Amino acid sequence: MIFRQLVTFLLALTLYFSALPAQAATKYAPPLSFSNAQLFGRDFSGQTLSAAEFSNANLNQTNFANADLRGAVMSASVITKANLHAADLTYAMLDQANLTDADLSDAVLVESILLGSTFQNTNIAGADFTDALLDGGQIRELCQVATGVNSQTGVSTRESLGCR
Repeated sequence: MIFRQLVTFLLALTLYFSALPAQAATKYAPPLSFSNAQLFGRDFSGQTLSAAEFSNANLNQTNFANADLRGAVMSASVITKANLHAADLTYAMLDQANLTDADLSDAVLVESILLGSTFQNTNIAGADFTDALLDGGQIRELCQVATGVNSQTGVSTRESLGCR
């Protein structure tokens, strides 16, 4: 099942970039790379950061509110106390990330990869986790605090996590 979802993620990412208009293809710049960066407290709110690379970065107290982070890679990053309110993290890779005390309220995490991530005291009210890759323990933990409906997708947090 995980393999199928990973293949689906990679196919969707390929389709996303192949659907760019022809003029955009000639002006294409490689994704932004912030790997291993110290970005403590930086403000990226409202910015378009599609496919940006933030792996192994210190994103403690960083503001990503309302940011377009579709396809972003934040693997193994410290994202504690970060503001990701209403951020679009569709197809993002947040595996092994520390999201302790982060605000994921109203965020879209559709088909994102979150395996091995920490969600201690994380605000997920209204977050949409539809088809996200999470392990059973993470789902049980998140279902204990899941509330709300995502304002962008109309999907309830509990429904997107498959809570009973």
